[in-house]
Amino acid sequence: MSGPGDTAFSDPAGTWNRRFAGDDYLFGTAPNVWLSDQAHHWLPGQRVLCVADGEGRNSVWLARRGLQVEAFDIAEQGVAKARRLASAQGVAVNFQVASCDDYAWPRAAFDGVAAIFVQFADPALRERLFAHIQRCLKPGGVLVLQGYTPKQLEYGTGGPPLASHLYTPTMLREAFGAMEIIELVEYEAEVAEGTGHHGRSALIGMVARLR
Repeated sequence: MSGPGDTAFSDPAGTWNRRFAGDDYLFGTAPNVWLSDQAHHWLPGQRVLCVADGEGRNSVWLARRGLQVEAFDIAEQGVAKARRLASAQGVAVNFQVASCDDYAWPRAAFDGVAAIFVQFADPALRERLFAHIQRCLKPGGVLVLQGYTPKQLEYGTGGPPLASHLYTPTMLREAFGAMEIIELVEYEAEVAEGTGHHGRSALIGMVARLR
């Protein structure tokens, strides 16, 4: 998820509950393209965690591929819609309502983690989040991550209008230096993910394996 402005960060649960309150799915129900392109790193039956998965578009899609999926989000409204989406598509996902700090983060428990546009996190929260992600992966586990770069501020087609919340290659290489970075690419693309992410966007994608 990515926030709409400064007010989103003083009350993130309230902000996201309001954004997810409508019947429509804010970011659509199709998976993120980067995630769908990189999901081949995980095999059916493996256990994958979706971080801040909102209304469930990514976790439900991964469950349809035969993965054992756990997902959490801070917004009760989002998780309720995610559960409805999973039910409608005939899959089981272990959904929880939790913030990135409150989630239990079991150690060395997951074969994979999907962290897609988790950019409400300020630098301090982001540091904790990235450390949690690495601790919860099994050796050989794979992280698939996507975010916006600072150039996204010029486009305004999604994500927070705060440079401190955006990602650069240097930042990600430093944060995940203990992992084997399989792919790290900065690029631009037309994004069409509901009304929440729509239009020309400045993106960064990373795939990394825990050594």
